[in-house]
Amino acid sequence: MNELSHRLAPPPAEREPVARPRMTRGGIFGALDVGTTKVACLIGRAESDQTLRVLGFGWQRGQGVRGGGITDIEAAEKAIRAAVAQAEDMADHHLSRITVNLTCGQPQSRLFHVQWPIGGRAVTANDLRQIAREGQHRARAEGREVIHCMPIDFAADETEGVRDPSGLHCDQLTARLHLLDAAQGPLRNLEAAIGRTELTVADYVCAPYAAGLATLVEDERELGATVIDMGGGTTSLALFSEGHLIHTAQLPIGGVRVTADLAQGLSTSLANAERLKTLYGNLQSSPDDDLEMLPVPLVGEEEHQYQRVPRSMLVSIIRPRLEEIFELLRDRLEHAGLGPAAEARVVLTGGASQLIGVRELAARVLNRQVRLGRPLGIRGLPEAATGPSFATATGLLAYAAGDGRSLTHLENDPKSSPGVLDRILSFLRLHS
Repeated sequence: MNELSHRLAPPPAEREPVARPRMTRGGIFGALDVGTTKVACLIGRAESDQTLRVLGFGWQRGQGVRGGGITDIEAAEKAIRAAVAQAEDMADHHLSRITVNLTCGQPQSRLFHVQWPIGGRAVTANDLRQIAREGQHRARAEGREVIHCMPIDFAADETEGVRDPSGLHCDQLTARLHLLDAAQGPLRNLEAAIGRTELTVADYVCAPYAAGLATLVEDERELGATVIDMGGGTTSLALFSEGHLIHTAQLPIGGVRVTADLAQGLSTSLANAERLKTLYGNLQSSPDDDLEMLPVPLVGEEEHQYQRVPRSMLVSIIRPRLEEIFELLRDRLEHAGLGPAAEARVVLTGGASQLIGVRELAARVLNRQVRLGRPLGIRGLPEAATGPSFATATGLLAYAAGDGRSLTHLENDPKSSPGVLDRILSFLRLHS
């Protein structure tokens, strides 16, 4: 899907909320959103008032990527290199490290309960480090790479719901950890494609989590919200509750599948199907749809050979696929066993969320309040990047600048990176 040219759905009637700035790091940062249909790069910095300002922006059509995974490393490298070069030229800054979205490797959410003996003494920083390492070890034992390790809460003996156990005396400390991991092979391929552009991956960030950082206000993070990121190759969700990311899930279906459905159903090329979707795509039928006839070039026919089809035919092809996506997401939420947290309002992001009528369809299928999410609280963002399709890219930049850094992935050896523990402890203090 060409997100830049996609017609936006009408904005919601309610006033768009404004996010509270949470930037905690200085310097200049880079973010790279590598997707099936686009590659976007943002360069920015945190201002003195803790807001985020974009300095450079680059965008290229996606190449060599399908469903978030690399299928052609040379083509992916070319697209990444071009997007980064555009952003660097605009920002007049050369990047060496970059924060990257994660959709490849079949990312999975796992909840672990780790019990750690304390023996009546006070809980120390080393105890928290060992608990984090234990959770990481369990995931790696299954051949998975840990992307995020997020402490949700602790229990000090019989005292549950502890946010920060530092300094508490107890016999046993129990931690509830949310780990997000992914298969190692696809991650290595993505890292290799980025490495060929002379960039180093600073962090991988779960794509719907990044989208949530860009679009959710503080009350939504705390009271609960489900972010659904509708990309070209995948559709993923991130569930926030009490300031935590508590669950993620991903479907290998996105806007590209809708385009393919149109191409097949109308016997036209993928390029023409994309154009028709962009110009006339709609999920809300009306009496006029049967009267409005659209010219559709036939695939394989000579130039200027068209058939004319009613607009209602586009609706009849697009709507079932989007219904299927939301029904699958609804099932994922119901089977996750998250209770009331899974019933929170929904925020839609991603290029495929801009089809007219998607918000209403999602509200009906999911039986929840739904709003369209756009990047909030960020300055200097080009007009072309202010829509839902660039929520992940702006969220990556916010993460690089400190928002959500406490919910970070763990390095292989925490002893060699004291910043990891500092960020975990920072998270505990922030939410205590």
